[in-house]
Amino acid sequence: MRRIITAVVQNQSGVLNRITGMLNKRQFNIESISVGTSETEGISKMTFVVDVSDQQKLEQLTKQLNKQIEVLKVSDITDKAIVARELALIKVGSNAQLRAEIQGIITPFRASIIDVSKESLAIQVTGKPDKIDALISLLKPYGIKELTRTGVTAFLRGQQPEQQVTEIHSFSI
Repeated sequence: MRRIITAVVQNQSGVLNRITGMLNKRQFNIESISVGTSETEGISKMTFVVDVSDQQKLEQLTKQLNKQIEVLKVSDITDKAIVARELALIKVGSNAQLRAEIQGIITPFRASIIDVSKESLAIQVTGKPDKIDALISLLKPYGIKELTRTGVTAFLRGQQPEQQVTEIHSFSI
């Protein structure tokens, strides 16, 4: 079962490597991961999409994440009302005659053409992963030359209380 886990971490060198190494060592498959700075200086937010088969494994995952010194908070936001988005860049084969046809396909997805060459178009699309999957499926007949996706990034919608999985670590140096 796919779970969306967020982790608030200290923005320090090696944190991503230690966390992904720990997940790999314990055989958790990371389907996607996105990391970026947060609204607080020195703090980053990680969003993991992981395949976790049962509740016991999920608890093990969150406990292991919280054992990392740099991790301040871990939350499972899968079953909450969330805002979740992903970015994809898709390069498709195209010529002058196909450009209008491809534009007609991408318009309902609110995607945009960000680069044009003689033999290809680069398309940018954001949204939920299933929306991106649908657009990719429609573009496959044109020949996808290159594809890259950011992975899901998400947070809770509105003023919901975050169900914190464990307490915040506090360390003084």
